[in-house]
Amino acid sequence: MAQILLFGAGKSATSLIRYLIDVAASRSWRLVVAENNLELALAKIGAASCAQAVHADVGNESERDRLVGEADVVISLLPPALHFLVAQSCLRKRRHLLTASYVDENIRGLAREVQDSGLLFLCEMGLDPGIDHMSALHFTRRIKESADRIISFHSHTGGLVAPESDDNPWHYKISWNPRNVVRAGAAGARFRLEDEVVSVDYFSVFEQTGEIEVAETGRLAWYPNRDSLPYIDLYGMGEVKTFVRTTLRFPSFCAAWAPIVRAGLTDDETALCGSGGEAPAARVGLTMADWAAPLLPYVTAANREMYAYLGLFEPAPVPSGAKTAADVLQHLLETRLAMRPEDRDMIVMQHEIGYMRGGKRMRGTSTLVVKGEDSWHTAMARTVGLPLGIAAKLLLEGKVALRGVQIPVTPELYLPVLKELEREGIKFIETVN
Repeated sequence: MAQILLFGAGKSATSLIRYLIDVAASRSWRLVVAENNLELALAKIGAASCAQAVHADVGNESERDRLVGEADVVISLLPPALHFLVAQSCLRKRRHLLTASYVDENIRGLAREVQDSGLLFLCEMGLDPGIDHMSALHFTRRIKESADRIISFHSHTGGLVAPESDDNPWHYKISWNPRNVVRAGAAGARFRLEDEVVSVDYFSVFEQTGEIEVAETGRLAWYPNRDSLPYIDLYGMGEVKTFVRTTLRFPSFCAAWAPIVRAGLTDDETALCGSGGEAPAARVGLTMADWAAPLLPYVTAANREMYAYLGLFEPAPVPSGAKTAADVLQHLLETRLAMRPEDRDMIVMQHEIGYMRGGKRMRGTSTLVVKGEDSWHTAMARTVGLPLGIAAKLLLEGKVALRGVQIPVTPELYLPVLKELEREGIKFIETVN
């Protein structure tokens, strides 16, 4: 009996667990969900007889090795920094590993050993990164069939609130890890623009924006996402003049978030008080207004309501356990921009390709819009989780021959995954003009 082990049952795991339960039930497989919060894992698997929830401390090496050793395929939806612990167990126990996170230096450093062990460590197998790679490559292949040459490429992805649930001035609600929202853009960005490499530091990321139009949402703003340059060759686009991967938000969000970054309210290193942050800030009377005071020079008539909505100017004390500015901001986002049970989120992804054909400049777009069911079964969870589940199924069925540390940029992998995603309602609409 094949067994799939999933570490993590958080926000992004709901649809993955539901999919894996269906797959396991139809094939007499077994799913084990390992989670520090056992009640959460139990709630996610429900009464499924083919699934089991277990309490797990991922920092406990012997416990982690035992769980990994009992599985055939391991999926990690833990915070990215913890993937390496799971990866080490997978190497020791000779088990395949799938994650939705970027390949970091630790995982990359295992590449030779993973290859020599005949294992597959498949990373970047979620939404962004993940579906963005697969759909962009598929669309590019179609464009290249008739294009003389490709001259520009933009890939945009955003986790947004659906219009029917959009009821706050930020036009945003939290549908995924709130810490990632707080620290978005912290790595800065690099991309190619008209044959020049552009580097943008963190304090400027949300100021280096562009705009696109999407039928379901209207005008959206984009900001550059991390380092686009390594993907140019991976996508087979060495000749393009412009290559940019971005994140989407509504325009007012970017305009108001940029000053928050400038004011240091996303800082996750500097202690609010005391050396090392050992003294909770609230004990010395630090209020929200005190904490947000560096933002005051940036307040305008256009953003005042947005900052007030988050409670930045209130006399209430900062959370007692907050050690850094990022802790305070995360608390505010979780409480002021929380999804209500009936709220729906929305994923928007759009690839834009500029190319030449017969001496004419052409433009192709491939657009995906996915809405969630509610705050539990979100579009974010579907688009992050389903690619992982599909890949795990294909791997267990012997339909994936890739080995080593990989991301989904080969047709062998992305074509069947995209085909099944389409059956699950995750379908791109392509236009050329």
